[in-house]
Amino acid sequence: MSSTSQKHKEFVAEPMGEKPVTALAGIGEALGGRLESNGFDKAYVVLGQFLVLKKEEELFRDWLKDTCGANSKQQKDCFSCLKEWCDSFL
Repeated sequence: MSSTSQKHKEFVAEPMGEKPVTALAGIGEALGGRLESNGFDKAYVVLGQFLVLKKEEELFRDWLKDTCGANSKQQKDCFSCLKEWCDSFL
């Protein structure tokens, strides 16, 4: 099990509110810009997609790859971040 990043820990520690999409683990400026240009400008909008895909890791990772070109590690980091957030707050 890999250790979670500081970004991941900070994200899952509190309600999402209006956090930018770049607050998500695995999503930096480049991917964030691509997500924003596709209408996913806030972390909660990406969470909505995560929930629409029923928290299915493979579906979400494929969506992330197709939507912003995230690589395997970025997909995994973002998925894990959202999954843990949901486990804590939903």
